[in-house]
Amino acid sequence: MRRMTTDTNSANAADPMAWLRSIMARLRAPDGCPWDREQTHASLRAGLVEESHEVVEAIDNKDDAHLAEELGDLLLQVVFHSQIASEEGRFDFDTVARGISEKLVRRHPHVFGDVKAADSKEVLRQWDDIKRAEKAAKGIAPAEPSALDGISSALPGLMRAEKVQKKAARVGFDWPDAAGPLEKIREEAAEVEKEIAAGETAKLEDEIGDLLFSVVNLSRKLGVDAELAMHRATVKFTGRFQRMEALLRERGEKPGDLTLADLDKAWDAIKEAEK
Repeated sequence: MRRMTTDTNSANAADPMAWLRSIMARLRAPDGCPWDREQTHASLRAGLVEESHEVVEAIDNKDDAHLAEELGDLLLQVVFHSQIASEEGRFDFDTVARGISEKLVRRHPHVFGDVKAADSKEVLRQWDDIKRAEKAAKGIAPAEPSALDGISSALPGLMRAEKVQKKAARVGFDWPDAAGPLEKIREEAAEVEKEIAAGETAKLEDEIGDLLFSVVNLSRKLGVDAELAMHRATVKFTGRFQRMEALLRERGEKPGDLTLADLDKAWDAIKEAEK
């Protein structure tokens, strides 16, 4: 059996970050792990997204042990990408860590400087101003800057909609309270019904999109995370549906063999049992 080098020996646990980086370098070495050596930024993309969602799941479950484990898996993704870039002479983990440290100091002048910020809203406005100035200094600012600049198009739909709305709200484009978006939901729902009645399927996507956007707006005004609310609603539906399947199995029945009315009765029985 081949003996591990001292770089990856558990004795290095006294400096966990250095230990992790040495392990990653060893895995990517010419005589390291074939799978790890084959990976690229592109091939790791799906894993990065998956690990991020698993961190969120651990947070939702309020499971500290699981959260610590999943944060470790997410940290591994950062170290992995940094190692690949380092091998190609582009940047390394120190570049990543130094860059985010400098950014945090730069964007918190109310903490690390003499600038004042009365509340979190002022902090966010200040953050956006500094961010725009940074981009302008790098020559990457748009010719016509927008209050909505800097929002990734790769975000999940509900999350992106909420971020767009929050940025628009920072410059005053917002309903004064929840009554506005609630009325807008009614209006957009009526538009969807109108298109269905007219058989205009080509416009349905636009109208349903407007309806969803309005629901996100209502969620935001009420302080509800729309993405999280959607996730929890899906979890709740999945649990109830699976309990309904179990109930039907006990009766010797299958969902596909029953009418919608029969399924509704079974569904109602599951909901009643939850009370």
